[in-house]
Amino acid sequence: MATSRRLRGFKRWMKANGVDCSDALNLVDDENDGVSVRATCDLKEGDVVANISKPACLTIKTSGAREIIESAGLDGSLGLSVALMYERSLGEESPWSGYLQILPSQEDLPLVWSLQDLDSLLSGTELHKVVKEDHVLICEDWEENISPLTSSLPQNVDPDSFGIKEYLAAKSLIASRSFQIDDYHGSGMVPLADLFNHKTGAEDVHFTAESSHSESDTEADESDNGDAVNEATDEDEPSNKSSSSPEQSLEEVPGENTDDEANEEEEEKEENSSMLQDDASGLKMIMVKDVAAGAEVFNTYGLMGNAALLHRYGFTEPDNPYDIVNIDLELVTEWSTSSFTSRYTRARLALWRKLGYTGCESQNSEYFEVSSTGEPQTELLILLYILLLPDDAYNKLDLAISAKASLSKEGKGSSSPSSPYELTIGKHKFKLGESENDVLLTDGLCEALLTIVDKRESLYGASTSLEDDIAGLKACCLPKDRRLYHSLVLRVSERKILKQLRSYVRTKANEVSGGKRRKKMVSKS
Repeated sequence: MATSRRLRGFKRWMKANGVDCSDALNLVDDENDGVSVRATCDLKEGDVVANISKPACLTIKTSGAREIIESAGLDGSLGLSVALMYERSLGEESPWSGYLQILPSQEDLPLVWSLQDLDSLLSGTELHKVVKEDHVLICEDWEENISPLTSSLPQNVDPDSFGIKEYLAAKSLIASRSFQIDDYHGSGMVPLADLFNHKTGAEDVHFTAESSHSESDTEADESDNGDAVNEATDEDEPSNKSSSSPEQSLEEVPGENTDDEANEEEEEKEENSSMLQDDASGLKMIMVKDVAAGAEVFNTYGLMGNAALLHRYGFTEPDNPYDIVNIDLELVTEWSTSSFTSRYTRARLALWRKLGYTGCESQNSEYFEVSSTGEPQTELLILLYILLLPDDAYNKLDLAISAKASLSKEGKGSSSPSSPYELTIGKHKFKLGESENDVLLTDGLCEALLTIVDKRESLYGASTSLEDDIAGLKACCLPKDRRLYHSLVLRVSERKILKQLRSYVRTKANEVSGGKRRKKMVSKS
C-alpha cells in the first residue's frame, strides 16, 4: 500500500536524521484521518518517547532557502513559509523529502476554503469575518513579499512552486503544525512531534527543549554540522551555493563605509555563538501521564474553543467546554442608536470609556465574550446599564467623573479612572465595577440584552434554527462532509451558548426581583 510505503520512508528518514522514535510508539497511517500515534505498551509519566535533533527541524536557519529569506528581510511565519515552499519545490532532492512526503498537501483550514464555502458554512460564526480578513492580509503578504522572490530563485526551483495557492497551503501547514524551537531557530516544522493529535484538556505527551550545557562548543558544533539532515541526502542535498544570487544582489555599494564589514563580522560571530549554544540542546517528547497499551497518545495545542481550533487546526470538538460567543460592540451601538439617537449613544459610550472600561479587541473589532455557561462579560452589562441610565443619573455620574479628573490633575485625588463610583439609582445602590452582575440586571437591561442576543442570532440567517443545525450535524457523513461537519459543530456550540445566555438573563432577572411578577420579556427561545 502507498500509505505504508510512505510511513516506512519516513521511519528511514528519521533514523538517518537524528530523530529517535521510541519503540513504545506506533505510527498509524489512515487514509481518512492521516497519521496518528498509539502506545505499543503501557507508557508511564516521565517516559521520554522521542528525541529530535534541531538540525532535523525545518526552519529558516536550516533551509536551503536561508540566504534568499534573510536577504529579503523575511522572518517569522512569512520566512518559514518560504523555507517550506522551497524545500517542497525540490521534491526528492530536498533533505526533508522523507518528512515532507508524509505531510498533507495542505491542512483543510478555513483559510484555504473557497469564498462560497466560507459564506455558506461559516456565516454568522466567530470565524466568518476573521477568515476573510486573514485571507486579504495573506494575499497582500504574498503580493509584497513572496511574488518578488520568484525572479531571483535558483534555476532548479520552479517559480510556480511559490504561487498564491502554494503559499496558502504552506501557511495552513505552519499554522497547524509548527513549534517554537528556540531563540536562534524561532519556530519551525518539527518531524514526529507534529504527528500527535490534539485533545482538549487531555495532554498525554509534552514537547520540550532540554539544554545540555555540559557540552563544549566543539561538541555542539559537531552536533550542528553532523549527520542530522546531511546523511539522508548525500549528494542530493541542495547546496547553499544555489542561493548565491540574492547575496550578489545585496553586494556592498562601492565607497560604502568599511566599518559595516566589522559590524557584520561581529554580528556573525554572535549568531554563530547563539547557534552553538542552542543546538547543544535537544528536543524531546515526554509523557506527562500514564497511557495504556493500544491507546492513542495525544498532545494538546492549548485550551481552545472550537472557533480557535477550526481557525488554526481545521477541526472541532463536540461539547468543547472552552467555547465562547462574541457579541460585537457594533451590535450594541446599533441597538442603542435605534432605541435612542447616535449622539446619545456616543455620549454614553464615551462615559463608559472614561470609567476605564473596554471590550476585548481583535484586529479591527471590539467585542464582549459570553462564556460556555451563557454568562456575559461584565463590561457589556456595565455598558448597557450606562446606556439605560436616566438623564439625571447620567449627568450626575458624568459630573462626578469630571470633578474627579479635575482633582487628579491638581494632585488631590486618585488618578485611576476605573476606581469605583458609588451610585444610588432607583432602588439600587452600588459601586460601579465592584458590584455583582445581578445588581446590573434590571428589567430594562434584561430586555435590551435579549434584543441584542436576537440580533446576534440573526447573523446565522433566518433559514435554519438551532434544531435544524443539530439535525444537519447528525446527518453528516465523515470524511466526505468534513467541512460541513466542523462548521455545524461550531454553529451548534455557539447557538447553544446564546440559548444559555437567554436562560441566564431570565433566571438572574427573576432572582434579583425576588420572584415578583414582571412583564413578559419577548425573545426567541
